[in-house]
Amino acid sequence: MGRHSLPDDRPAAGGGDRPPRRRRNVAIATVLVLAVAGGAAVAVQGGLLPFSTSCEEGAVHLSMAASPDIAPAVRAVADRARTDEVRSGGRCVDVNVVARDSYKVADALASGGRPDYQIWLPDSDFWLTRAKGAGDGTPITPGGSVATSPVALAAVPRAAENLGWPKKTYTWAELTGAAMESDRVRLGSADPARSATGLLALNSIGVSAGKQGGDSDTRVAATAKLLAQRMSDGDTQVVATLPQDGSGAEAGNPARNQAVLLSEQAAFAHNAESTADGKLDLFYPEDGTPLLNYPLAMVDESHQSTDVSRAALRFMTLLSEESAVRIFREHGFRTTYGTADEKLVATAGGRSPQPYDATQPPAPTDEALQETLGMWTITVQSARLTTVVDASGSMAATVPGRGQSRMDVTKASLIQALDQFTPNDEIGLWEFATTLDGDKDYRQLVTTARLGDAVKGGGTHREKLAAAFAALRPVPDGATGLYDTALAAYKEAQRTYVKGKFNAVVILTDGSNQDERSISRAALVGELKSIADPTRPVPLLAIAVGPEADRAELEEIAEVTGGGGYQVNDPAEIQAVILQAVMTAAQGARAAAE
Repeated sequence: MGRHSLPDDRPAAGGGDRPPRRRRNVAIATVLVLAVAGGAAVAVQGGLLPFSTSCEEGAVHLSMAASPDIAPAVRAVADRARTDEVRSGGRCVDVNVVARDSYKVADALASGGRPDYQIWLPDSDFWLTRAKGAGDGTPITPGGSVATSPVALAAVPRAAENLGWPKKTYTWAELTGAAMESDRVRLGSADPARSATGLLALNSIGVSAGKQGGDSDTRVAATAKLLAQRMSDGDTQVVATLPQDGSGAEAGNPARNQAVLLSEQAAFAHNAESTADGKLDLFYPEDGTPLLNYPLAMVDESHQSTDVSRAALRFMTLLSEESAVRIFREHGFRTTYGTADEKLVATAGGRSPQPYDATQPPAPTDEALQETLGMWTITVQSARLTTVVDASGSMAATVPGRGQSRMDVTKASLIQALDQFTPNDEIGLWEFATTLDGDKDYRQLVTTARLGDAVKGGGTHREKLAAAFAALRPVPDGATGLYDTALAAYKEAQRTYVKGKFNAVVILTDGSNQDERSISRAALVGELKSIADPTRPVPLLAIAVGPEADRAELEEIAEVTGGGGYQVNDPAEIQAVILQAVMTAAQGARAAAE
């Protein structure tokens, strides 16, 4: 997406120069329109054009696909043009505006579909990039932006008050962190794969988290996991998840979101139709609100007739005129400058000192947004994990500075990590030491199954697994039977592989292999290498817990499966490392598949 470019005669506040390609397209379109208009004037003076022909009989009929949020405003412009008998080449311009989701249009054009429209107005440049795909789809010619709307966080009054609105200001990372802290606020989002609003917000969260230092990828992945649990297909659907009124019943309904990632215009439209207790308040993060920029594009222009092409250009020019700008403003859109209108902002739910008029940050690049989208896709992909936990006697050792055993801190971190997975994720639990089950160093405690599944006796698999984590205990005098356990768990994960999910084995150990009767390290690595199947990948993710664990040993074992070894000195870090490991391994599997 990257550019969010603005017309050349309207410099963006805080934005960079538009790439020459876009500038050239706008200039060409302008020259063509001026040429057509000038030629028409000469022809009229000479009596050569049939202005006497009625609009009904001689109109040039066009179709335009527009993002559903801006379609009503564009339809109003088209109606005004019809009423005013706006002409191109002496013929009236009649535009039929159809509301279509931007992601659906982009995917259809990328696949080379035959469109039934000549103009496209998505809500973001990102969709133009996606529509171009590998370059073998339906050709599109980008034009200029017609309006903008910043992406923010909208909350119902009670939730907004809990977060300190309007006086309390936040960065993106702080705001989403506060909204999701201990379920203070139920936060929803549209699917970033289908919504530029959701994607821009998630990218902004990542950039903001990166500025705070630490492992921003892990924090953003955790945010994505939580958002995925309350995700809607699109922007219209996410608005529908908000309470319909201010009643206690609606506020307490767990199916209702209390806050959503939303564009200012969507909040404007919602508030314009809501009663006082159903209106939204808007938070504008202080590190900048990215813009939806509504770029125009000609579609398959080479196959359009001259009359249709000229009429399309005439209408596109009309959309940048002052009369159209007023209509867009009445529908809750900002100008292409991105500057704030206090009345518009107030209707949308913004209020000072929320920084609604702050300079927008530089637009993210196409590469940054693709990376964010890839992270989202990987993170929310349904996972199937076999968790294998070291229960040897050394797990009873006290963690320095915590006053708790390694096992206790590990259990707490695992239970916390469990909250980051969705009901569709599948997780099971093994424990290992030495000779736990006859001659076996391991035993399965909980079968790998969907976290949302009901279990016999009541409750869900998630609750059963959490209880099993809590019940883990170190085995007195138990040694570390790592090698046999790793091989057995890997084979079982392969045997029960589920296509379409991210299958992996997660092993946590605080020491090296101590079972002298087990398979050797070299034999284990050789066996794993020989049975690994790239068409059914099961990466082994090995986490060394504490200073006595051998990360090099774990890396050697894990890397032959497409996984990796990780080190945590404090078991409390396990939650973040599991998510990081899953994301890294899934990225590798995806790259290998491509």
